Amino acid sequence: MRVVTEALPSVRSVALGFWVRTGSRDEAPAQAGVSHFLEHLLFKGTARHSAIELSELFDALGASTNAATSKESTHLHARFLDEHTERVFELLAEMLLGPTFPEVDSERQVVLEEIAMYEDEPQDRVHDVLAEAVWGDHPLGRRVLGEADVIAGIPVPEIAAYHSSRYTSANIVVAAAGNLEHGRIAELAERHLRPPEGDGHGPGPAPVARPALAFQEKATEQYHVCFGGGGIARADERRFALSVLDAVFGGSISSRLFREVREKRGLAYSVGSYTDQYTDGGMIAMYVGTREENVAEACEVIGAELRSLHAGGITAEELARGKEHVKGRMVLSLEPTSARMNRLGRSLLFGVPLLSLDEMLERVDAVTLDDVAALAAELYDPARLSAAAIGADAERFRAAAEAVSPAVVAA
Repeated sequence: MRVVTEALPSVRSVALGFWVRTGSRDEAPAQAGVSHFLEHLLFKGTARHSAIELSELFDALGASTNAATSKESTHLHARFLDEHTERVFELLAEMLLGPTFPEVDSERQVVLEEIAMYEDEPQDRVHDVLAEAVWGDHPLGRRVLGEADVIAGIPVPEIAAYHSSRYTSANIVVAAAGNLEHGRIAELAERHLRPPEGDGHGPGPAPVARPALAFQEKATEQYHVCFGGGGIARADERRFALSVLDAVFGGSISSRLFREVREKRGLAYSVGSYTDQYTDGGMIAMYVGTREENVAEACEVIGAELRSLHAGGITAEELARGKEHVKGRMVLSLEPTSARMNRLGRSLLFGVPLLSLDEMLERVDAVTLDDVAALAAELYDPARLSAAAIGADAERFRAAAEAVSPAVVAA
């Protein structure tokens, strides 16, 4: 088991996280959603404490606790006063390794309500529709929440077996940041966190992006539209250049998409781009939410901006502005102890070199116009992108999407 910490003597708090290398991409179709369901069940009770007792104990310590599941990891974390480090560590370790699943049926209903709520939020759901289009039958194409029929029926022994096979020493990283001593955190891990032995869990088959069109019919006020395709892996050195490129294209309020779609034409309130990175691949994507009468024009603008970016890259002025935006966001995002803990945990869990803040800023400063142009030419070709939308009329979307990629519409 690995332990990584960052000492910040100027604060009075500690952020502690237990990171587990398992997520939705590690599930079989019949298990769709078990990683996220299990994350919920960690809070429902142990041999020593009920769910209510756990919540009261954390409240009495002034601790903020939560957990999260992604496609490749699950993590349980807390933020608290430094004087309570040992007690919080002990409680979190007990929750992580000793859930007794005493309230499974009531929590099933909670997760089913979460899935229903998510289905009512097309601005969120559309990103999973895009992932399904890009990754096809690969596990990365499945949503983290899973499927309602699986959650409703998966038996406790199967959940317990998944927990015991995945929550093993080789799959767990302890990360902490704040007013702490590394030796003490390591000693607490040795004393309280003794997961079963097991081999490290690999990512499985590598994903292969392919262009496809996906549409979900739903009565909505807006059409929620995404375009996207394969990107780069989380450890790829080009990630710094990609962050600058994304900031210029749609990831900032001075970006091309924000300026052309929202500011100049008023076609959307929400428009932008983003990137996702995984162990062995990634995705670039863009989103716009717009009314039915604006779908065609919004897609025309996105298509024009994509073709311009793909063919010509960005300007020197955009490069300078993008770099400063990325650096500012990087510095500001790492001020909270929780963000520093998250960076430590993710880096060690996925084998990404743990760079200092100064080293990361240097990597951003080193990005050149040629670096960005090469990524734009490789990743932002409209012909290689998938299209996804949620709205009232599939044919209206298909006609609009043709302005971005005739190839994906014809496929």
